[in-house]
Amino acid sequence: MRKIVLTMLAMGAACGLAGTAAAETFPSHPVTLIVPFAAGGPSDTVARVVAQGMSQALGQSVIVENIGGAAGTIAAARVARATPDGYTLAEATWSTHVVSPVVYQHLSYDVLKDFVPVALLTQTPEVLLSKKTLPANDLHGLIAWLKANPNAAFQGVAGGTDEVAGYFFKQKTGTQFQYVPYRGLTLAMQDLVAGRIDLMFDQPSDALAQIRAGTIKAYAVMADRRLGVAPEIPTVDEAGLPGVYLSTWQAIFAPKGTPDDAIAKLNAAAQTALADPTVRKRLADIAQDVVPRDQQSPAALAAFYKSETEKWWPIIKAAGIKAE
Repeated sequence: MRKIVLTMLAMGAACGLAGTAAAETFPSHPVTLIVPFAAGGPSDTVARVVAQGMSQALGQSVIVENIGGAAGTIAAARVARATPDGYTLAEATWSTHVVSPVVYQHLSYDVLKDFVPVALLTQTPEVLLSKKTLPANDLHGLIAWLKANPNAAFQGVAGGTDEVAGYFFKQKTGTQFQYVPYRGLTLAMQDLVAGRIDLMFDQPSDALAQIRAGTIKAYAVMADRRLGVAPEIPTVDEAGLPGVYLSTWQAIFAPKGTPDDAIAKLNAAAQTALADPTVRKRLADIAQDVVPRDQQSPAALAAFYKSETEKWWPIIKAAGIKAE
């Protein structure tokens, strides 16, 4: 009997040591970072650039998986239901984690309760654009023209960040214009270039080629500093509409219950990636600003996200945007 007890104790100790070793060796196999949009867009590019840097830091591959549809809610739901072991992560964006939780009324997850923060990565401001032939050459002129012609202009929207930006702009300027819905902003951009719609709000990376080709106009960057890749575009402050800021952001979240040690290792890998000059250059080339290092921690992301929802959820609710 004594021999059996000793054997069981030895087995228990071995299991305990094995469990400790397993915890200490995270990650022991590849990590999946789920991107809530199709491949090729700004969010996908950010994810792939950062994932490559994280892979080197972790010693394991960080595999990007694209799961599009329903404004990112399908991807978010999958991560919320995933085993909370650090091996399944969500790329969260301003659109998926600020807009969609308000626009979609019956989600299968709670964006505030079912995720834990890992790292804030980048930010990029929206840019106010118009068709080439609109009779206004600066922001003051545009606002004056919109006031003189209420509801005469049409903004192309895809039902997310861009629509919120349009509502926010109208709220701050007292202007009125109408929305034209599109399945994506790529289609809206085609119609803006063709002159079939008048206005758009879009990310710089999507608009710069057309701006530089002279096929559309850019009035202002919705931020307090100019773009490094397009310093010719004034800020809203410089253009006469101070403080009307809207920047989209990219972050990493994990399912609630993910162990603290896994979160710490993932965050350290993300910070290492974001400090790499090659990574920073590739992100800057698509007008993505890496957030300062003191804003990259899980605690900083938690505080930032709380402030974003407190500011924007009332505005989005007031806008009355509904999922199509």
